[in-house]
Amino acid sequence: MNIHFHSSVLFVRDIEKAKDFYIGLLGQVIEHDFGKNVILKGGLTLWEIRPEHTIAKELQISGTTNRLELYFKTRELEKAFCKLEKEGVSFLHKIHEEPWGQRTIRFFDPDRHLIEIGEPLEVFVRNMFDKGMTAAHISAKGGIPLGTINLLLRK
Repeated sequence: MNIHFHSSVLFVRDIEKAKDFYIGLLGQVIEHDFGKNVILKGGLTLWEIRPEHTIAKELQISGTTNRLELYFKTRELEKAFCKLEKEGVSFLHKIHEEPWGQRTIRFFDPDRHLIEIGEPLEVFVRNMFDKGMTAAHISAKGGIPLGTINLLLRK
């Protein structure tokens, strides 16, 4: 048996709102648009669930629990934050530094799915180094192998 991962599916209440959010606000690109089912490049699918779908009988979209987080990364965290804030996005938290040294923001999409945007590994490692931390300290703080830190700092 040969099974390959295809994508993660977010069940949404309104496909047009979801498309506005993920495409218009977060800059994702449509790979296939089947109306109420939209596949984005990168492995995310948006699916407007309707009462007649078999899964709807078992699935209750309450919007109050988040056991999944969608993770995006950018080198322009401040710019992303300003854009999100301007659009009135509901934040879990604004820009802050995680215990491992990465700066992140977390917010909710229109269906209350939790989304994180963080700095790429090489950016937050470089930021800590530029603040005077040694590679060994960065490794200890971030839980990143020392060899990986040294490779990133050589770039």
